Amino acid sequence: MSTHHFVPTTWHNSIGSHPPALHIASGDTVVTETIDAGGVDKLGVQRQHGPNPMNGPIFVEGAEPGDVLRVSIDTMTPIRDTGWTWGPISALVVDPEAVRDLPPRKQVTWNIDRAALTARLAAPPASLEDFVLPLAPMIGCFGVAPKLGQAISTATSAEHGGNMDYRRFGPGTTVYLPVAVPGALFHLGDCHAVQGDGEIVGTGIETCFEVTVTLTVEKGRTITWPRAEIADDIIAIGNARPLDQALQHATTEMLTWLGEDFGLDKVAASHLLGQVVRYDIGNVFDPAYTVACRVAKKWLKRS
Repeated sequence: MSTHHFVPTTWHNSIGSHPPALHIASGDTVVTETIDAGGVDKLGVQRQHGPNPMNGPIFVEGAEPGDVLRVSIDTMTPIRDTGWTWGPISALVVDPEAVRDLPPRKQVTWNIDRAALTARLAAPPASLEDFVLPLAPMIGCFGVAPKLGQAISTATSAEHGGNMDYRRFGPGTTVYLPVAVPGALFHLGDCHAVQGDGEIVGTGIETCFEVTVTLTVEKGRTITWPRAEIADDIIAIGNARPLDQALQHATTEMLTWLGEDFGLDKVAASHLLGQVVRYDIGNVFDPAYTVACRVAKKWLKRS
């Protein structure tokens, strides 16, 4: 297995069948630096316009439609001393009559302490002068090229992945994506230093990271929606609007997974999910919402 240090020279605002920027073998590791969601690099230079410019795509040898691309998020290291967010919270997440009372929308700066691994507002209101957050790095947008030659905006998400903004997609997480085109064509970008559930201000703390991922083709395994594993849980992802449709996609994918890998028929899986399932909201800001259906591994035995 090889490690590739990938320095992008172009970026994409859609995930699709763009010309590959890098070819690797299955099981290889890629180290790359991302620019922020607005297209600004670690030195403050505007490299691309938003939304969410993607590094890549990366062609993984041997990946064919019907396979799965396993993405191991190995490390994420901040490489800039500032980040930014929008405020106030989105009009999408409050009652309609409360929208008129929201203050004007503006971008604010956060200072990132890369030694202490913390973030704080550069100009906090008096009530938040002592508000310091530990960094919780995550990848907001990544995925593989979708089927039928589509190029899907990095502002949204679908079966291929995309702008899911799920805060558990950080170091130590393994993500599984359905391959729809030869080589998979993996795209990566939009990294956040911190983000709460729902991305309810429309951003996390947007900044630049050095990201290390390992990309491996899994043959003979077919999935419909993204899946993931963390230390204690398995996770199925659904992307859609309205929110209930995203939940339906995620739950259906989890039912399939529990049957294929854990030997649970629909009755057994229903008993299990009915009592132990957990649902997380990836985002409720983007054109497609993201719901994660999560089950603790302690309840499961692989068949």
